[in-house]
Amino acid sequence: MKNLFLLTMLLSTSFLFAQGIVTGTITDSEMKTPLPGANVTVAGTSNGTTTDFDGKFSLNVEATTGKIVLSYVGFQKQEIEFNVENGETVNLGEIVLVADDSALDEIIITSYSLAIDRKTPVAVSTIKAKDIETKLGSQEFPEILKSTPGVYATRAGGGFGDGRINLRGFESENVAVLINGVPVNDMENGAVYWSNWAGLSDVTRTMQVQRGLGASKVAVPSIGGTINIVTKTTDVEEGGNVMTTLGNDGYTKYGLSYSTGLLENGFAASVSAARTYGDGYVDGTEFNSVSYFVNLSKKFNDAHELSFTAFGAKQRHGQRQNRQLIADYQKSERGRKYNSDWGYLNGEVVHIEDNFYHKPQISLNHYWTINKKSTLSTAIYASFGTGGGGGTRGESKFTDPDYTLGPLGPVDVDRIQDENIANGAGGSESILRASRNDHNWYGLLSTYTIELSDNLELLAGVDLRDYTGSHFYEVTNLLGGQYFADDSDVNNPNNTLQVGDKFNYYNDGKVGWQGLFGQLEYSKDKISGFISLSASNTSYKRIDYFQYLDSDPLQETDRYNFLGYMTKGGANYNIDDTHNVFANVGYFEKAPGFDAVFPNFNNEEINDDAENQKIMSFELGYGFRSSKFTANVNLYRTAWRDRTETRSFQLSEDETAFANILGVNAVHQGVEIDFVYRATDKLKITGMASFGDWKWEDNIENVEIRGEDQELLQTVDLFIEDIPVADAAQTALALGFGYDLLPKTTVYVDYNYYDRLYADFDPSDGGYNPNDSRPDEPWEVPSYGLFDASVTHGFKVGKLDATLVGRINNVFDTEYISDAIDGDLSNSATARVWYGVGRTFTVGAKLNF
Repeated sequence: MKNLFLLTMLLSTSFLFAQGIVTGTITDSEMKTPLPGANVTVAGTSNGTTTDFDGKFSLNVEATTGKIVLSYVGFQKQEIEFNVENGETVNLGEIVLVADDSALDEIIITSYSLAIDRKTPVAVSTIKAKDIETKLGSQEFPEILKSTPGVYATRAGGGFGDGRINLRGFESENVAVLINGVPVNDMENGAVYWSNWAGLSDVTRTMQVQRGLGASKVAVPSIGGTINIVTKTTDVEEGGNVMTTLGNDGYTKYGLSYSTGLLENGFAASVSAARTYGDGYVDGTEFNSVSYFVNLSKKFNDAHELSFTAFGAKQRHGQRQNRQLIADYQKSERGRKYNSDWGYLNGEVVHIEDNFYHKPQISLNHYWTINKKSTLSTAIYASFGTGGGGGTRGESKFTDPDYTLGPLGPVDVDRIQDENIANGAGGSESILRASRNDHNWYGLLSTYTIELSDNLELLAGVDLRDYTGSHFYEVTNLLGGQYFADDSDVNNPNNTLQVGDKFNYYNDGKVGWQGLFGQLEYSKDKISGFISLSASNTSYKRIDYFQYLDSDPLQETDRYNFLGYMTKGGANYNIDDTHNVFANVGYFEKAPGFDAVFPNFNNEEINDDAENQKIMSFELGYGFRSSKFTANVNLYRTAWRDRTETRSFQLSEDETAFANILGVNAVHQGVEIDFVYRATDKLKITGMASFGDWKWEDNIENVEIRGEDQELLQTVDLFIEDIPVADAAQTALALGFGYDLLPKTTVYVDYNYYDRLYADFDPSDGGYNPNDSRPDEPWEVPSYGLFDASVTHGFKVGKLDATLVGRINNVFDTEYISDAIDGDLSNSATARVWYGVGRTFTVGAKLNF
């Protein structure tokens, strides 16, 4: 109530209504294309806005005469006078901004691979910093994309940083994520762990979702699409801000940002830091994170610029790692907040499952203007990461009902500790451990661009990466015991472990990547297009320090290389100022994952038959642009052949085998529609509809499993033909409204609806045999819809500008299942699920100086 009262009082401070409206379109003098995100303000005031993706702006003005100030990083500032009558709309037409050679250009912009509307022939959605600030609240970073066509984003278990995203039905392993043009997908399995980037929302300037082939120029094989995140650069003008946000369940965030502006000697610096902590919506998911961002830039002369950037987030949070039966949630007093993965120790919460990571990214970027026609941009980057996820080891007391404080928990860790103490010299019977995944990652990305003619541009580059991932269990808490006995290290078979010691497994995964790429771009009048070629070599090597003696040559494997390539092309045709059409097509081969080469986690059973995955993609698109209404329609079809699929078998206590299953194919096809309608000068309506038809294509029968002497051990069948691809909603709808109540006060309401979400399953487990009594497809999760709302209000604190943002997610506290794993009977009784988060709120304030 206090927050609501405060919000009402602040809203009442704005009482001046607009005298008129000034509109226009800002374009780039060199590229002849719109400039999205350009700043538009009334001179001498804080009243301003930014241009949309088409370079258009609409600004309410409180005086009948004045000047509009137009600015954009790297361009000369421009002022234009306006004169309006009360209630009148004046269109300033097209305004061309001229490049400013003395300003600090944005570094390696060619490497960012941002798509340009009505020019780049791909399906794209763009999210700007203002949208993130207004609509994210306490949600996970991927959730800001939930109203984007083809996207399904959830908070997974509900812990801080545990969000996940699927694009056109593909998991993050098959969605390329770039930050400032640098790939950040895990080098071993391709996954993206968003907890590594817990502070990314604070420093993101622009985020593009390029569905399908995407416009990325580096040699990244994205099947579902590319998420390209561009962080803040050093601002040309001096300034900064302080901010704070409060929310439900103790959510607290505060931070500071400051930029020196461009100094006379060509130097500029920007820094940002924030801390976020709270109890978490789900039980046992307390969290604490410190994020930071530093950019130091120097313009030496007209030819050379250098920029150093470092950002990261050190965080730890409790997790709800394990899904539960729906019946368990219903039995628990905590309902959808129920979590079995925590307990009490010495009167304090202890996280049995938790997550802790610090994986900063550091880059040094050089931009060289060789001459008027050619440039070279180079980024050298590194990441030194540590972290892991919690768990248990020893006797399975943590899941034993006898060791819970209630019928379903939390866990009585005090009792486990007392028993360890009582065991004395026998050591701990049960302990807490962490599954560590540390890494050292180095890379170089360099792009050369040359203008061959007025209409033709060629770019070529190299993408080099070297990655070492270190994997091991680590003792984190002996829970009162003197030691923990372990014989997993053949070099030290009678080990008595202490906190911090490694055990169970300890190995390094070494991944190398060498990529070359080239792209030819054409643009003239109404036609633009590109053709792109890239090739890469992925190499894998495994070193195992526990399963093999230090003297054993098997401790270190050879390197196994997989050559891949990609070719893609597309064209866009602007029929007129209103209509455009585009098409693209591409084919590429993607290396199998690290675990597909070493399927049984040892150095003896190597999958020599691991195959590249083969992907063919087609897309057609149509765009409509007018002053009030813009819309896009996209049709796509992606065929995924020879998806990496292996299956391991325990033949005896000492003998294992595996099957390399080829021919596992899937087809993802569908239609996507999105629109923006500016119904009035104050009301903007947005919408999206995404209809997917994602299915596994063929059954795989009689896969032979043979032993060392080639004797037939057994056969494997995968019954998956026409089974829906699971784990993402195949139907998604969104509708949003933004209404300007007052010149500096806007209310937003968004509705998202999801249907045809199937419980996840592993195709290698056999699929859905038509001869069985169980259903012939996975359980379909009930459809659901969610309302979100927010309000932003601008006001003055003395001479300083301030903003207040209030946000409510899941306004009506809808109960829904967001994630599920299929059960034995493929129904609601046997599926294991995570419930989505109920109603949450945040109230935040920012003061600019």
